[in-house]
Amino acid sequence: MKKIIFILVMALSLSAFSQNIRLEGTVKDSTGLGLEMSNVMAINTATKAMDAYAITNDKGKFFLNLKANTVYTIKASFIGFQTFEKEFKTPASDSTFDIIMSQGVTLKDVEVVYEMPVTISGDTIIYNSDSFTNGTERKLEDVLKKLPGVEVNKDGEIQVEGKTVQKVMVEGKDFFDGDTKIATKNIPADALDKIQVLRNYNEVSNLKGLENNEESIAINIKLKEGKKNFWFGDVTAGIGVGHEEERYLVNPKLFYYSPKYSINVIGNINNIGELPLTARDYFKFTGGFRSMMRKGGSSFNVTSNDLGILGLNNNQAANIETKFGAANFSYNPTKSWTISGFGIFLGNKTQIENNTIYNRKDVLPNGDEVDVVETRSQKSLQDSNLGIVKLSSSYVPNEKVHFDYDVLTKFSDQKEGQTVASNLLADIYTNKEQKPFSVNQNLNYYYTLNDKNVFAFETQHLFQEEDPFYNANLTFQPFMLSGYDTTQNRNNLNQERFVKTNKLDAKFDYYLMLTSKSNINFTLGNTYSYQNFNSHIFQILDNNSVNDLNDVANNNDVDYAFNDVFLGVHYKFLLGKFTFTPGFSVHNYSTNDTQLGTSFSQSFNRFLPDVYALWQIKKSETLTYNYSLTNNFTDINRLAEGYVFSNYNSLFQGNRYLENSLSQSHSLRYFKYNMFNFENIFAVVNYSRQVDAIKNKALLSGVNQVSSSVNMNSNFADETFSASGNYGRSFLKYYKASAGASFNWSKFNNIRVYPDTDANPDNNPSEIQTTESVTQNYNVKFSTNYKTLPNLSLQYGFTINDNSSAIFYTDNPSVELEYYFLDAFSFVSEYSFYHNRSKDKTIDSEYDFLSASLMYQKKNSKWEWKLSGTNLLETKALNSNSFNQIGGTSTFSSYIVQPRYLILSLKYNL
Repeated sequence: MKKIIFILVMALSLSAFSQNIRLEGTVKDSTGLGLEMSNVMAINTATKAMDAYAITNDKGKFFLNLKANTVYTIKASFIGFQTFEKEFKTPASDSTFDIIMSQGVTLKDVEVVYEMPVTISGDTIIYNSDSFTNGTERKLEDVLKKLPGVEVNKDGEIQVEGKTVQKVMVEGKDFFDGDTKIATKNIPADALDKIQVLRNYNEVSNLKGLENNEESIAINIKLKEGKKNFWFGDVTAGIGVGHEEERYLVNPKLFYYSPKYSINVIGNINNIGELPLTARDYFKFTGGFRSMMRKGGSSFNVTSNDLGILGLNNNQAANIETKFGAANFSYNPTKSWTISGFGIFLGNKTQIENNTIYNRKDVLPNGDEVDVVETRSQKSLQDSNLGIVKLSSSYVPNEKVHFDYDVLTKFSDQKEGQTVASNLLADIYTNKEQKPFSVNQNLNYYYTLNDKNVFAFETQHLFQEEDPFYNANLTFQPFMLSGYDTTQNRNNLNQERFVKTNKLDAKFDYYLMLTSKSNINFTLGNTYSYQNFNSHIFQILDNNSVNDLNDVANNNDVDYAFNDVFLGVHYKFLLGKFTFTPGFSVHNYSTNDTQLGTSFSQSFNRFLPDVYALWQIKKSETLTYNYSLTNNFTDINRLAEGYVFSNYNSLFQGNRYLENSLSQSHSLRYFKYNMFNFENIFAVVNYSRQVDAIKNKALLSGVNQVSSSVNMNSNFADETFSASGNYGRSFLKYYKASAGASFNWSKFNNIRVYPDTDANPDNNPSEIQTTESVTQNYNVKFSTNYKTLPNLSLQYGFTINDNSSAIFYTDNPSVELEYYFLDAFSFVSEYSFYHNRSKDKTIDSEYDFLSASLMYQKKNSKWEWKLSGTNLLETKALNSNSFNQIGGTSTFSSYIVQPRYLILSLKYNL
């Protein structure tokens, strides 16, 4: 099979080479100066088709691959110049063709730019959608994958220049702000006209040029004329074919866009494992809320108490039933006022089955080596209902004033029941329940007084409540808990928790333009957080009575306040091709926690520098360096000194005397985007070093663990080093290829405690345990994009995970086939193969997935039939490996996945 694919690709490539000649030239003005970013295209006079196009490089050079002995109309355009147009017959061999542009603008410029597949205007790259489609595309994701310089990963995230796109807009209006997956998976491909990639994006015009936005990228979708001021979309309904159990799919999508308002409605009900939004997507959904204090030098993050429910990805389940509904709107009461928002509901009933091998090698203080190996078989049933609602208001009456307000609410109801069979712990039954709720509000005001003075006020408030309940029914209860009844046949442990958080961030920025190429920014900011943490452990006896474990060691009643007041100063200046922004912040920190009838307070000051530097080598080639020194603080979860169950075999105790850690980070990024030959190169190197880190002090007894938090000695710093790079190129109009690699090295330090023979835990021997892990990833991709021939996408990935316990290798070749034929049929298929193995050969597994779809839709018909199949090879499970720095435990898991499904569906296009 691989040989056939290779021969086919080579034959297609050789065919393209044999029919083409190379036409080179330079676009110049009347003085002979080369015009960078000029548009050049060749129109076949016989077929009226555009056979080739190019964008000139920094010297005005271009090249076109054209058919030999063919008459073309060569067109060229550049802003501020008249359109160039001339007929030219290509010779039998390579030739040259120079173009001289004349000053002046004609209406033909608009026509030429409109026809170009790719154009550049300032920081915006504009793709003409129809230039890259072949008829098999059904959603935005399918089109984006074919654009030069654009990638879409398996999670639906869009990446440009190696950076993740943060926002997708349609006709300038936010499309479910804070997530790009809903856009890539749902916006119909046939509605797309232009795809605009907005680099150095800043939605606040007052701050453009004042801040460094190189890492910020957004995408704006321009719709075809027939899709504006009309409802469009589609409704799909499908049923299972040849299954004993009923399988179904209902998926309506409705869109309306006009200058005054827009409405998007998406629904999906199915039991075939199609996940419009995973639970992991839900928890990382930001709603577009920015990190206000990114320049502040402090890191205070509110951690989650989610009990580990809903940590699955697509396909990592034996059965999934999904209910999904989402609506997004935007309304302009006036030209200066925009009201927008969205609501998302996700309901999942999920059955998860997996088998796991835990492997750890302990070296005891006396030098003896002990292998700890546990095999587990787990079955889980999860029932979750998740909701998100956001409302926004933006008022921009003129170029001087910008005022906006956002409120984002998250709420959920989650339950999980799990059965575990362990070779070391026998049978275990657990239940988890939680109904977390949060409200995040954002209020911003920006004011430009004049060309030299700009003011910005930003504030953000988070209110959050979490109420996780945990129950474990055990054969063996491994912990010594005060007041615990050890005479019972079963060990029924329960824990209630309640955590409330109020966090307020506020900052005031003043920007003073010193010259046209320099400004100074003063920032006065404050972060205040107040948290409450309550927990209680109790036991249910065999007779169903309650044994409250009321000892202080088993309970928590903690209040914690954190305050950070800071003043920041940053000076930005341009020097030729260089941009520098050195700065610093001065902080006053104060903390206070109350528990166990006493209070503990800390107060201190810090000076934290940071540096940003940019070398603009060329218009589309940059080298960027970032340095920062950051104070890292824990929240209340690590300070509560009563025991908290992390799991049935893991007990955690906080430490109220923890201090902050200090981390320094360095980042170097190189990027080059050459429109001359559609070359896309990026490379990133990161290094971080954290001293006085808050780490675990863990007593490991077999697979059971009792841990607490401590500040690691500054001589034992945690370090990470990572590097990644990618080279991509589109060539000969029909081909796109890339190669990439990444490397990550991490060193972690924890305190390992060893059990001894007495009952006093305070005199157990301990040592600082250093674990290192190295991960390497390599990948190559090649794809074709013909209009009338079958298209292939080939990919190969290779991963090495090297940790303290084992070395794992993973091979992952894959192939995708697309073919639009007979003006009505579309065939799409994807095959992936995985080979997971350990270096010592104790683990060696292979599995693969095959999916395929055949679609039928006559031209101009609103109806489409589709027969699709998932997991056609009836793969039973997928495998993964992971590493835990505590003890250096390596984990190999095998997840049972859904069986083969054949779905016959009918779609109606509005």
